[in-house]
Amino acid sequence: MRTVIFIPARYASTRYPGKPLATLRQPDGSEKTLIQMSWEAACQISGIDAVYVATDDERIAEATRGFGGKVVMTSEACENGTARCADALERLGIEPELVVNFQGDAPLTPPWFVEELIAAMRAEPEMAMATPVLRCDRETYEAFVEDRKNGRVGGTTAIFDAQMRAQYFSKEVLPYIDLGKLPEPIPVFHHVGVYAYRPSALRDYVARPVSQIETLEGLEQLRFLNAGIPVRCVEVSARGRVFWELNNPTDVARIEAALTTM
Repeated sequence: MRTVIFIPARYASTRYPGKPLATLRQPDGSEKTLIQMSWEAACQISGIDAVYVATDDERIAEATRGFGGKVVMTSEACENGTARCADALERLGIEPELVVNFQGDAPLTPPWFVEELIAAMRAEPEMAMATPVLRCDRETYEAFVEDRKNGRVGGTTAIFDAQMRAQYFSKEVLPYIDLGKLPEPIPVFHHVGVYAYRPSALRDYVARPVSQIETLEGLEQLRFLNAGIPVRCVEVSARGRVFWELNNPTDVARIEAALTTM
C-alpha cells in the first residue's frame, strides 16, 4: 500500500460527547451520521489504497460496519488522533508510504485538499509530515471571531513562515487584527485538521513525551513543533465551497446549510 487513510473517532469528546454518531440532515431530507459522512468524503479522494475508521468504541465500530466501512480497533489509551493513527498502523502491521489522518468531524473536506497534501509530500521525500491551511474569507473569519467572543472553541488557526513551515497553531484567532483595520485578503489561515505523515514520523511522535503547550492548546500537532520537527503547511483553495468542522453542537446547522450548496 502507498497511501492509507485513518479516520480517528472517539465517543468521549469533551465538547461534544458522542459526536461521531451525531446525525446531520442531508439535502434530500434523509439523515446520516457524522462518521458515515466523513467516511464517504474520504472515499472520494483519489489515489488511496484503503480507508479505515480507527476507534476504541464498539458503538462507532458497529455503526461503521453497518454502512460498509472498515474498522481497526485501537487502544483506549490513545490521547489524540495522531496517536490513534500510530496505534492503528501498528495493529494492521502495514508499512505504507504515507498515512493520512482524516478528521472525523470535517465531512465538508473536499478531496483536493488531501490530494494536494499527498502531492506535496511526494514532491519532498524528506518531509516528515504536512497539513493543509486555507485562507479565511470574511464569513469564515467572522465565524472564528464570533465563536471566541461567545466563549466557544471553534476552528484552529495556523501561523507559518515564508517557506510554509508552521510556526504555531492555536485555537485563538491568530494573528490578532483590529477589526477596524481588517485587510484584504485576510491574513488569517484556517488550519484544516488533516495530516499526512511518513510512518516513521508517527513512531517518533508516540515515543516523545506530551508537551505542555500541546496540553494547554489541546492541539496534537504542537508536539512536533515543540520537538523541533518541521510541519509543512500546504495552502489549499476551497474553490467556492464552504469548509467548516463540526466542533460544537451549534455547528450542525452551519454544516447542514453548506450541504445544500455542494
